[in-house]
Amino acid sequence: MQRAKNEPDIAHLADLESRVGHTFNSHERLTRALTHASASKRVGEISHYERLEFLGDRVLGLCIADMLFAAFPKAREGELAVRLNSLVSGTTCAAIADEIGLHDFIKAGADVKQLTGKRMKSVRADVVESLIAAIYLDAGLDAARSFVARFWGDRIHQADAANRDSKTALQEWAHSKNFQTPIYEIFEREGPDHDPTFIVKVTVGGTKGARGRGRSKRAAEQKAAETILLREGAWVKKSDGTIEERTNK
Repeated sequence: MQRAKNEPDIAHLADLESRVGHTFNSHERLTRALTHASASKRVGEISHYERLEFLGDRVLGLCIADMLFAAFPKAREGELAVRLNSLVSGTTCAAIADEIGLHDFIKAGADVKQLTGKRMKSVRADVVESLIAAIYLDAGLDAARSFVARFWGDRIHQADAANRDSKTALQEWAHSKNFQTPIYEIFEREGPDHDPTFIVKVTVGGTKGARGRGRSKRAAEQKAAETILLREGAWVKKSDGTIEERTNK
C-alpha cells in the first residue's frame, strides 16, 4: 500500500529512534522536531521545530549543568560556566547532529537544503535541541537526560571544554596590572578566499605582544590572547592539555 503524502515514513523514523536510543510513544512531536519552518505550508502554522527548540535549549542546559556538577565536585563556578557554554554551543550541537546523521531526516524547503557552512550548521544544531525537547515531552526528564548522557558523556571531560574565553581573560588581566586595553589587528591573511587562515597580532601596553593563527579572525585573536596569558603565567597548561587560571593562595 502506498504511503499517504503527509504520512510519516515509519521505517525511516524507526531508524532515527535506533540512532538516538529512544522509541517515541507518538511520532507527531518527533516529526515536528525534524521540520524546519521553510517546510511549513501555512504562515503561522505550528508544525515546525521553533517552539521545541526553545524548550530543548533549556532542557539541555539543565542536563549538562547537572552532569558537570556531579563530574567536577571541586570546580569553581567560573570553570563550570565555561564548560557549560562550550557543551551547549551550536558547534557542539551541530557535531552531535552529524554524529547521529540528522541531515538524513531534516525536512526543509529547497532554499534551506541548499545552504552550506554556518547557516546549515545552525539548522543542525537547532534540530538537536528540538529533538531533546521532543524526547522530554514524550517521556520526561529522565529520558532526555539519558539521551544527553549518551551523546555528551565523553565530551564532558574533553580538555578544551574548560578553556576560558581568552580575549575576555586577557582584558581582565591587563586591567588588573594597570596595562592598556589589548588591541588586535590582522597581521597576515593566507590561503584562498573560501578557506583563509588569519594571523592576528595583539598588543598590550605594558608588556610584550603576541601573534595567533586561526581559521577565522576570532580564532586567531583568541590564540594570540592565550599566548600572552600562558607566557605571563596568568594561565597554566596542565599535563592533560587543559588550561586553568592561576590563583594566588
